[in-house]
Amino acid sequence: MAQDKVKQKKPFERLRTVIEEKRNLQNPLIEILRQAQEIFGYLPVEVQEFISREMNIPVSKIYGVVTFYNFFTMKPRGKYTINVCLGTACFVKGAARIVALLEDILEIKMGETTPDKLFTLSAVRCVGACSLAPVFVIGDDTFGRLESRSQIMEIVQRFKEAN
Repeated sequence: MAQDKVKQKKPFERLRTVIEEKRNLQNPLIEILRQAQEIFGYLPVEVQEFISREMNIPVSKIYGVVTFYNFFTMKPRGKYTINVCLGTACFVKGAARIVALLEDILEIKMGETTPDKLFTLSAVRCVGACSLAPVFVIGDDTFGRLESRSQIMEIVQRFKEAN
């Protein structure tokens, strides 16, 4: 019930509530940034500056954390992030080809979001599914042993139809 009231507040009010709830944790910044990203969808400079003021932390420290961790983004992302594994096993088994196919199918480049805000294409160093290489992950779903354009198109289409 308390969470429903928080969701009804304006975004910066919601963030202020999160900061008040989390500020006494041992290391609250990452959790606050995580929840800020849930609220706003990304972490633009204005949000980082707000957290800086509320937490009395230099904005440069916040920026450093945001840019260090792959999970955080300063650009709006699509509803689905496609994380292509570029680890050694995936790379050797054709991850570069998978990236090229996804860029062609989605008509975007790595790091970009489709105009309909449905997909963001991203790279990760390893997803721990080396036996399925090459692999990409969408949400909690891992797709491996990818070999053909039609396989990838089918997966993308499944997510398009889910909307």
